Amino acid sequence: MLKVENVKDVTVVKFDNVDRFNALVTEPVKEQLKSLFSKPETKLALNLEGIKFVDSSGFGVFLSVMKTAANNHGQFKICNIGSEVMELFKLLQLHNVFELFDNQDACIKSFN
Repeated sequence: MLKVENVKDVTVVKFDNVDRFNALVTEPVKEQLKSLFSKPETKLALNLEGIKFVDSSGFGVFLSVMKTAANNHGQFKICNIGSEVMELFKLLQLHNVFELFDNQDACIKSFN
């Protein structure tokens, strides 16, 4: 469901064969993402390429992972957000909460 790779010192996570991030898949995704912060100061970029829809449970996962990152002195950023999903981020005022990037390269370069 998730593909994990390391680019420089950033862990990049992409969805594999999933185009909807909804209640059917959120629990295993949340556990896998949170487990990546078991090492302090982890830098994680979530690439949403191919995701066409996110429901409230999906946004809940994003918030939960952000909290886990902060508690472990890590960083969590999101990139490659489709226009429909970006509209949802804006509707929920979450574009002001998360660090969002148009593409993966810009996201990776933003980590310090």
